[in-house]
Amino acid sequence: MPQTSVNTAETLTPRGRRTRDALLAAARTVFETVGFPDCRVELITREAEVSYGTFYRYFESKEHVFTELSTQLFEEVHGREPVDPGRSPAERLIASNRAYYRAYRRNAKMMAIVEQVATFNEEFRALRHEHRGQLIDRSSRAIARWQRAGLAAPGLDPVLAARAMAAMVDHTLYLWLIQGDDADEAALLDTLDRMCLGSLGLTAGAGE
Repeated sequence: MPQTSVNTAETLTPRGRRTRDALLAAARTVFETVGFPDCRVELITREAEVSYGTFYRYFESKEHVFTELSTQLFEEVHGREPVDPGRSPAERLIASNRAYYRAYRRNAKMMAIVEQVATFNEEFRALRHEHRGQLIDRSSRAIARWQRAGLAAPGLDPVLAARAMAAMVDHTLYLWLIQGDDADEAALLDTLDRMCLGSLGLTAGAGE
């Protein structure tokens, strides 16, 4: 049975943190290899080369470790890379999109598992929506700011526009990187950028 007291990263010794990190890395490997439904704690501990009981010193269940891995994934994929503030809105949008493409591609296998689990696990689906909501909020605030500056199409609802663009980009990358749709990388990414700019009425180099 899982232990009720689980060590957190903040309370661990350096050796404990290394063990916990090894379990996280092993869990990711197993999830990406067999998927979430077929993953078992035994497979994770075997991959990490630790005892079965060791797992429960750090995690309550495979759901617990999956949630932590997913949170790390969301933070990386939805994180914002530094962008030169002197760039135009269009240039900032393209830079942000390209950073997202790179992060998605690096994590495509795990992103596939994330999408799988979100279809049947209500708690995880809520976590997915929470992180997606943070991205939508950030994008919608940028769109509203550009509208006030007269740089973006004024008739758009910023939140709906952000949601629509995110859905377009996410689904396109999912079909390409996970489902294996054939596409020329440069042409596909350029097309996505141009469609995002066009939908907002932005042109490269316009505005501050």
